[in-house]
Amino acid sequence: MEAHARSPGEFASSADRARLRAARACYSPPAASGQARDPPTRHLNEEDHVIEDFRKFLLQTNALALAIGVVIGAAIGKVVTSLVSDILMPVIGIAIPGGAWRDLKLVLTTKPDGTPANAITYGAFIGNIVDFVIIAAAVFMITRYILKPAPASTARTKECPECKEIVPAAARRCRACTSPLPA
Repeated sequence: MEAHARSPGEFASSADRARLRAARACYSPPAASGQARDPPTRHLNEEDHVIEDFRKFLLQTNALALAIGVVIGAAIGKVVTSLVSDILMPVIGIAIPGGAWRDLKLVLTTKPDGTPANAITYGAFIGNIVDFVIIAAAVFMITRYILKPAPASTARTKECPECKEIVPAAARRCRACTSPLPA
């Protein structure tokens, strides 16, 4: 029995024809000697589209920079809270009787057993204010250091007021209309 090439119409099922179409779509003819071969085209499925869209979102909307800023801000907050509670406030606590300055409160009402029912905890409030001021100062200093304004550059060209031609900044006459230029 001789093997012969079948035409697409000779395949028995539509599944066979679909496989043939898919194989032809991915096939690229061999390149001539010395030429690069085109990579096969890749058909993206739904998950690949979602991942690609998410990648574009992260890169185009500065969401990644925002996420990095939040993480760094949280880390700075922990460091500052430790600085305040472990280093600064023990020194300040010497002046405050009892030493537990974050526990200071003004009792408004008490329960029958003598424990406070309602109280204004001004010690915690003062501690949060101190934390905020130090965090704000640290973020300001870091931001000021990172986002230094670019030095003002001197203009290399200027525009002729007569003919609107762009000429070098050091020129005294316009090269197009020969009118004198202001200094």
